[in-house]
This record gives sequence, structure tokens and C-alpha cells, in this order.
Amino acid sequence: MKMGGERGEMSIPNDTLLHTIQPAATEPSLIRNFSIIAHIDHGKSTLADRMLGLTGVVTEREMRAQYLDRMDIERERGITIKSQAVRMPWQVGEKAYALNMIDTPGHVDFTYEVSRSLAACEGAVLLVDASQGIEAQTLANLYLALEDDLTIIPVLNKIDLPGAMPEKHAEELASLIGCQPEDCLKVSGKTGEGVAALLDEIVRQVPPPTGDPAAPTRAMIFDSVYDTYRGVVTYVRVVDGSLTARQRLKMMSSATTHELLELGVISPEPTPTSGLGAGEVGYLITGVKDVRQSRVGDTVTSADKPAAEALAGYRDPMPMVYSGLYPIEGTDFPVLRDALDKLRLNDASLTYEPETSAALGSGFRCGFLGLLHLEIIRERLEREFDLALISTAPNVEYHVVTEDGTELDVHNPSEFPDGKLKEVLEPVVAATILTPSDFVGPVMELCQDRRGTMKNMQYLSADRVELHYTLPLAEIVYDFFDQLKSRTRGYASLDYHLDGLAPADLVKVDILLNGEQVDAFSAIVHKDAAYNYGTTMAQKLRKLIPRQQFEVPIQAAIGTRVIARENIRALRKDMLAKCYGGDITRKRKLLEKQKAGKKRMKAIGRVEVPQEAFIAALSSEEPKK
Repeated sequence: MKMGGERGEMSIPNDTLLHTIQPAATEPSLIRNFSIIAHIDHGKSTLADRMLGLTGVVTEREMRAQYLDRMDIERERGITIKSQAVRMPWQVGEKAYALNMIDTPGHVDFTYEVSRSLAACEGAVLLVDASQGIEAQTLANLYLALEDDLTIIPVLNKIDLPGAMPEKHAEELASLIGCQPEDCLKVSGKTGEGVAALLDEIVRQVPPPTGDPAAPTRAMIFDSVYDTYRGVVTYVRVVDGSLTARQRLKMMSSATTHELLELGVISPEPTPTSGLGAGEVGYLITGVKDVRQSRVGDTVTSADKPAAEALAGYRDPMPMVYSGLYPIEGTDFPVLRDALDKLRLNDASLTYEPETSAALGSGFRCGFLGLLHLEIIRERLEREFDLALISTAPNVEYHVVTEDGTELDVHNPSEFPDGKLKEVLEPVVAATILTPSDFVGPVMELCQDRRGTMKNMQYLSADRVELHYTLPLAEIVYDFFDQLKSRTRGYASLDYHLDGLAPADLVKVDILLNGEQVDAFSAIVHKDAAYNYGTTMAQKLRKLIPRQQFEVPIQAAIGTRVIARENIRALRKDMLAKCYGGDITRKRKLLEKQKAGKKRMKAIGRVEVPQEAFIAALSSEEPKK
């Protein structure tokens, strides 16, 4: 049996319920809940693999690289997209401890996953690559952990690499956290060196969970997945009280009650237990099929003795990028709606609402945390639900004030009002860029080209610089990160967070085919970039749209002013092929007749844009000539 959704490959054996039920809850003083946090590609998943092998929950025969990365996309790209919780036993002296580890993503688009994971822990292992040192996302994740008042254990990974400089980076890490360089543990996730000592330190430094075992039950939902056969599988951290099998549960936000059919721990596959006590992390199955009844951040309590008040929950994430998703086949619209419902269950940062486009039909306007998030969601919809989709050009949310004082939030270029506007506000971000000092010039040039304003610059060491910029969100969501990497040979790193709204000189560029506006190609851009967008899109479409029986003008316009134009020449039949000899007026008469027919055809003709042209025009790649 498959666990659907995020943990696509996590299988529950058909005879799970026939297995011996594990004992009830562990003593809270013997529990340690911790997360592994780091910049992308600093070795979190590899270190987690060594921990799984060392604690014996995964045998050598079962072990594979990136064991906790369940999805095919994660394994193909070599990145973690979803946080994964796993319970591991560890013996220190005479005592047997239960370690609940959560492996987290490193990319800036999945920071919300990290924040939810940290809220279920008391400690965090801050992992730094010993060859690359501290990077932007290292700092961002550290600040998240400090906000939650977690115990930080500094660890240098990849000490077996030839280019590793553990002493140098230990000093950087120690000055950042406020400890001594010798307090930074040195491990190798690849060889396993130092991992046992790290597990001992986790037991020693991370405090046991606090919570009242005698109080009314309160458990926080920090993740969920949808299983086709068993319904919603909910992942919880028990804060107060305890959970037992066949207990009646109440979801506090929706006030719905359900019977608890099965509960257990992930070790690393689902293992049923007879109960979960205060401080433990596990899963619940109630047989609920409605995905809206198990919301991430909700509090689960007992229906018989409910808690007086719910837990604080999580702050809802703000979408950074908006894009329209449309099924190529119109009949797939209900399938797309159900697919988004199920993905929303285990990705609380995804937002969507229905919209209709004259060119693309019915679809959804979706909000994402970044371009990688958009790319992953689209790929998962196509793979897991067998959908063929078109996504429109990504854009951000603007706040528009018209001349009469009306205020609008614009998510889509088609919503941008015509006529005179009093003010247009765009979202800006506070960006932190870490780069070697050799590349400061190219990085500053890139930020200035993208309308950035420098706030400050500081040297972390003799050869590493931290730059702080205020940048328009629209300028960085598309290809800023790629440009940053190419200008710094891959050494720079970027982290950003929303920093309010700022006025900007923005216009809407419309694309017209034969005088008709095509809303899918419209875009809101800065006035200085409008001409470039118009000419680029017109040239793309000239190569992509097939020739018609009449000449088709492609125009880019701001309001009523045309700023760029390309023509698709008409397909012409050789009218003079059978006209030989005779007076020249015979030939002229035939050509005039053809000209009149083309003019009439242009007046009543419609330009059909093929789906391939939409996909190619909205992608960043150049079309083939």
C-alpha cells in the first residue's frame, strides 16, 4: 500500500496491523526532539543516512543514499523538498533514549517547511560544509532556530574532503553562535566519522520535551499526507496529555470529531504503537477522506476531555510568486482541482483560486514561495496525477491606487486597471548575499541592474563579504539567482524575506494578435523594461505562430500606444500560374481580386495560437528558428 502525496514511496505493508503493536509512550525525560538545518547541499540527508545506519533502524541491506528523500524528484535533483521525521533509538550508558529527528530542506523556497519542523523540536543541529563555510541560508535557518529558543549544536560536515578547512570555518561558526571553536563538532556524513559523538552530544545538550502528561490532550499537526486507501495520515507532535488507540479525537479549528483507528511512530517506516505520550512525534490515521479536516497547524485534542484552548499554530506563509496553471485538455479541470486539494494537504504554503482565461480556458491562479516551488509543484502534478499543464509567466502581487482613490490588489496582468493611476506599489525584499570578496564588483553591478538599493556591507572574514540589499521581488524571482551564480562562479549564496511595499513606475504591456488582446502574454513590467519585453515577445511569437491565409500583425502596446510590431506574412497562392500570355491587365485583375479576398479574410479571420506556442513563448528558452 502506498502513502500518497509528499512521501510518494513510503509504503505501509498490507500486514502492518498484524505486526506486534509496540509498547506505549516513552518517558519524556528519555526523548530528544531535534532538526538538522543547513544551507542547500551541505550534507543534511547524507548525515541523516549515517544516523539511521548507526542507530540500527535501517539495516545495511536496506540502506540507500538519501534514504529519507522519498520522492523521485528529490532523488533525481539531489535536494530535499519535504521535511521527514524519523524515530531512532540510542543508548548512552545504561539509559536507552528515543531520538526524534527531522531532516529539513535547505533551499530558500522551502523555509516554511523548516520553520514548521523547528516548532516541533527542542534542539537543532546547525550543519556547515567544512569546505564552503557559512552561507546565506545557514544564517537564515539559524535565526529561525533562535526565534524558537532552540538549543543549537554547531557541526562541521565533510571534513574528509581534500579542500576542507575545519579550523578556519570553526572560528567563523563559533563567532556567529558565540561559543568556542573547539565546541564545533567535526563529522563526515560520508564516512561516518564523528557521528556517534554527535548523537551523544544531542542526548547531552538537547533538553527533554516539556509538557504535562496529566493535562488534557493537545497535539500539534505539523504535516499530513493523503493515502488513497486509508485517507488522511496526520503527523503530530504531542505537547500535553497522551493519545491512545480507539480514542475519540476532536480537531479544534473545525470542531469535527473522529475515531482514532491507528497511531504510531516513523522508524523509519510507519510502526503502530499502543499510544503516544507527551513530547513524542508520531502519526495518526482516522479514516478521514476530506482533506480539509486535517489542516497543518491545527490542534488535536480528546473529544471526551477537550483542552480549553488550542496551541498557537503556525504563521501562514505569504506567497511570493503567482502563476496560472491550466490543463491542456479542458476536461482535466476537475482532476486538477482534486490534485491541488491533495497537494495543499501536505504543502500548506501552496495557495490557489479558480480563474478563467479567454485564451487558455479554465484553470487556477496559484501562489508559490518561489520559482523552484512553482517548478516542483507543476512537475508533481504532471507526474503523480498524470496531467498535462500550461503555466503562465510568473508574476508578483501589486497594490494599485487609482485616481479616484480606489485600492486594488493585482495578482494577474488582466486585473491591472486601465487609465491614469495615482500610485503602484510593488513588493520589495531584504536580500542577504554572501560572496567571496573577489566577486563584490559583479554582484553589486547585478543588483544595480535589478533596481537594487544597498543597505550595508560587512566582511565576515578576510575573503568573505556579506551584502545587504533592498530589491524588488519581481526582479529576483525570475533568473536573479542563476545570474548571481554565473557571475560568481557558483560561490555566492542568496537569502531573502519580504520587506514591505515600495512605489514603482510600472506599466502593463499587452500583446495583440491581429488587433485582439491575448491576456496570457500580458505582463506588468517596469517602464524602462517595457520596450525590451514587447520586442522580445513579438519576435518570439513571430517564430512560433504558424502562417495564416492573411497577414497577421503582432503588436506590443502600453494602453493605446504601440511600442513594438512584427508581421507574420500571409500564405499566398500563385494566382498567375495558369495566366500566360495576353494583356497585363488580366494579371493585374487576378492580383487585385486576391488582395480583396485577403483583406476580407483578415477582417473576419481569427488567429488560432497552438498550445505549443503558448508553452514556448511563456518559457525562458529561445524558440528554434
